[in-house]
Amino acid sequence: MMYTFWIILTGCLVGLTCGIAGSLLVLRKMSMIADAISHTVLLGIVGAFFVSHSLNGVPMLIGASVVGLLTAYLVEVLNKSGVQSDAAIGVVFTSLFALGVILISLIGDQVHLDTNHALMGEIAFVPWDTMMIKGQSYGPQAVWMLGFALIANVLLITLFYKQIKMSTFDPQFATLVGVPLTFIHYLLMTMVSFSTVASFNSVGAILVVAMLIVPGATAYLLSERFLHVILLSGVIGVIAALLGYGFSILLNVSIAGSMATMTGLLFLLAFLFNPKNGLIIKKLSTHY
Repeated sequence: MMYTFWIILTGCLVGLTCGIAGSLLVLRKMSMIADAISHTVLLGIVGAFFVSHSLNGVPMLIGASVVGLLTAYLVEVLNKSGVQSDAAIGVVFTSLFALGVILISLIGDQVHLDTNHALMGEIAFVPWDTMMIKGQSYGPQAVWMLGFALIANVLLITLFYKQIKMSTFDPQFATLVGVPLTFIHYLLMTMVSFSTVASFNSVGAILVVAMLIVPGATAYLLSERFLHVILLSGVIGVIAALLGYGFSILLNVSIAGSMATMTGLLFLLAFLFNPKNGLIIKKLSTHY
């Protein structure tokens, strides 16, 4: 029973944490930077292993967060130098991720980490990787990391809510009233990096990307109010995790893959049946 509980809790925390952080990227039309960061943190994780010889705890968090911020910085530098935004993301994303894959091959058999693990994660093994203090188990490390990332995200959004909202919808006015746009930009990149790092080792890059982008995009179909989109994104992420776990047990398939699939299904339902702009609702209203 506890084994199942920890897996479901981890999935829900991933959906909630990534959903909230990713919704801000969706609103700022920066969704694909989430894809880039969710892959390039692999380089930071491997780099942290070379320094600390461990994939757990603070070294991994620091290494992956540094590379996540480096990704955002390099994309911005290339973009300001005249490279198109999507091309800049593609160049940085593929280069740093490929470097991480190369470094994995150098690690060899020293640690259980490979490209398949990086893409799909090992959420079924989360209950066994516990936080031990003086011989006492205090639950899975993934749950603690995700809980920390969620609390940090909520605190940062609460503290800088007005600045984030203003810089998202009217950056020119925000500049005039003294909102530090660069600081807010890297604050959001830090939130995304923390969310990605906390999720990556457990669920892999594919589910991280899905939870960072799809719940926010789905919420934006249902509401255009800033706070509502943020809250809805977290709720949709949790629902997708719950449905995905049930689907994976029913068909005996990948848990992370099922959760990612459910985000797409929820988006499709919102796209078709959204009361305001749903495709089918529009056609029905036009017909009648």
